[in-house]
Amino acid sequence: MEDSGGFGGQLRRQRTALVVLGAVGAILLGFAIGVLARIPLDGAKEPDPGTVDVGFTQDMSAHHAQAVEMAGVALLRSSDTEVRRLAYDIMTTQQAQVGRMQGWLQLWGKPAQSIDGYMGWMTDTRENGHDHVGGADHGSGGGADHHANGPVATMPGMASAEDLATLRQTPDVDRLFLQLMLRHHQGGLPMIEYAAQHAETTAVRTLATTMAATQTNESQLITTLLTARGGTPLPTN
Repeated sequence: MEDSGGFGGQLRRQRTALVVLGAVGAILLGFAIGVLARIPLDGAKEPDPGTVDVGFTQDMSAHHAQAVEMAGVALLRSSDTEVRRLAYDIMTTQQAQVGRMQGWLQLWGKPAQSIDGYMGWMTDTRENGHDHVGGADHGSGGGADHHANGPVATMPGMASAEDLATLRQTPDVDRLFLQLMLRHHQGGLPMIEYAAQHAETTAVRTLATTMAATQTNESQLITTLLTARGGTPLPTN
């Protein structure tokens, strides 16, 4: 049993403090970037945010928050260098993006989270004479059209309370973290792609495009790490 007052306990407390400081620093930096992104640098007026801009920033803030939570657990519990590096990258990157999106919502005078459920902003959109329903035209492989009829209670890819409790307790933290994070990334991708195409503001479209590229690359890395550790992807939810 590890002595909480000994060197091991001290190391764990120091690690926890670093994780907290890193998360706080990331969200403050992201908030500052979000504010600056709304200040025109060339005199051009940024379009007013539309339903997609607001809904995406609200919902993706919540989606990212769970990824940050899972990454924090892995960073504290894992002893695998590759897994911890991945967890740190996800935690700091997505926390900064949460700060940026929450900064926009405050500037727009919108609440941090919708009270009407998730993904109601992914509605039918007509472009160039073609119908695009809930982002289904992206070919993202399932989960792209089940929310087209209005808000839903849970976003795709989200871990359940039982999943999170198991992650905090299981000895096999590395494999479960990789499984949950891969499903999480895959579930959020249709939302990100939809915002990249349909958001009114350049800032939101640019951030969503960056997210899509980052999470696609991370999903490939996670798949490789998971396979090397004898794991298989979880079914989509």
